Amino acid sequence: MTDQNHIIKLTAAEIAENIASGVLTAVEVTEAHLARIEAVDEKVHAFLHVDREGALAQARAVDEKRARGEKLGPLAGVPLALKDIFTTEGVPTTVGSKILEGWIPPYDATVTKRLKAADVVILGKTNMDEFAMGSSTENSAYGPTGNPWDLTRIPGGSGGGSSASLASYEAPLAIGTDTGGSIRQPAAVTGTVGVKPTYGGVSRYGMVAFSSSLDQGGPCARTVLDAALLHEVIAGHDPLDSTSIDAPVPAVVEAARNGSVQGMRVGVVKQFRGEHYQAGVMQRFDESVELLKSLGAEVVEIDCPSFDLGLSAYYLIAPSECSSNLARFDAMRYGLRVGDDGTKSAEDVTALTREAGFGDEVKRRVMLGTYALSSGYYDAYYGSAQKVRTLITRDFEKAFEQVDVIVSPTTPTTAFPIGERADDPMAMYLADLCTIPTNLAGNAAMSLPCGLAPEDGLPVGLQIIAPAMKDDRLYKVGAAVEAAFMEKWGHPLLEEAPSL
Repeated sequence: MTDQNHIIKLTAAEIAENIASGVLTAVEVTEAHLARIEAVDEKVHAFLHVDREGALAQARAVDEKRARGEKLGPLAGVPLALKDIFTTEGVPTTVGSKILEGWIPPYDATVTKRLKAADVVILGKTNMDEFAMGSSTENSAYGPTGNPWDLTRIPGGSGGGSSASLASYEAPLAIGTDTGGSIRQPAAVTGTVGVKPTYGGVSRYGMVAFSSSLDQGGPCARTVLDAALLHEVIAGHDPLDSTSIDAPVPAVVEAARNGSVQGMRVGVVKQFRGEHYQAGVMQRFDESVELLKSLGAEVVEIDCPSFDLGLSAYYLIAPSECSSNLARFDAMRYGLRVGDDGTKSAEDVTALTREAGFGDEVKRRVMLGTYALSSGYYDAYYGSAQKVRTLITRDFEKAFEQVDVIVSPTTPTTAFPIGERADDPMAMYLADLCTIPTNLAGNAAMSLPCGLAPEDGLPVGLQIIAPAMKDDRLYKVGAAVEAAFMEKWGHPLLEEAPSL
């Protein structure tokens, strides 16, 4: 009998290798992960929908391909948890909102299509902050997700379901989206790896829009190599997305297999430290910088003064774009409809539906964005925020003239208790302090584990930032750091896995 506990602890690369060589079948692997979901997800709540039959059908198709002697792709048969923001034909897609409860899309997002084409087995859809608006997955209309390290704490957001599925061994791979840090921040607080590719590097077609100039899908995994393998599957030009970059995908897998920082110049931004940063987070970050030096990197302090304005600019640009994007949820075309009893006007039905269907954080951001875009305020708010965005982009450009990559803490603190910041939006928004500048500039970034904070024994994330379309640098540096950490301290998740 196959040891299911052994299977779920394998990396995605190891699973694929075992399936290709016939040591394991895709069905065995899928069944092991479905059993794990059944055993622990009632406590974790990483998934909103588990597609058991669909996943097993995909797995059987992989086994049949292998039996016919067909060549299998690098992730064939590997299970994956898909953030519930990507349309999936025949499978509910709710975006964590009541306004789309029960909606079954008639088409696949480009990311979903590419996963299926690569024979990746999609286990189901993961929990998230409603419309990806949040830093804790507490804003989901279907209840919060727990952090597998401590179920009373947040798993990050908005993609907390995806990160929690990895940390609880419910899936070896996941897909997230990152608008202001929603892949990297969950990765940091759960001890996993998350990558925000260059804006336009992964198609947004079929990804429900929050803030169109910031949103970016990307890979989530437990190792740097696994993230690279997934990155290569989902990335590349898509004519269905007008913001998609028509250029070759950087050689991320090759970089992950040949990690090195020898001779590289690594920037440390002086703005990414201060009163909002937990002492243990900064201790682990400073140790990571020393580690980079010991591996042959030259560390350079850089000054990016406009980064201090990033949070303010983001919370004008993102709400403004969400105000525009969410106008389509009007009760007339799809999703929830409330009050349509034949006596009310279309405007009344729309208002009643939005009142019932949108949560508090979504309403807060829509109202803020609508105000910022209104006549008489546009230039003062939205226009000024876009000017700050340009300054941030220029700061990055100047920095990358001096260094190859930039490193920072991913989040100022470790995972905070569920409910602690629920009534304090400003405290919640500070979780994205280090991640937001990258989204505003559109370049690439990764978070990977760099140990546990001594105060609370919870994971700390190291953020690596690279110029646009230099995503391979993330994997080159990330793989070198990961290997050094494994040798020195052990991987915080693989070696000290939280108990469920």
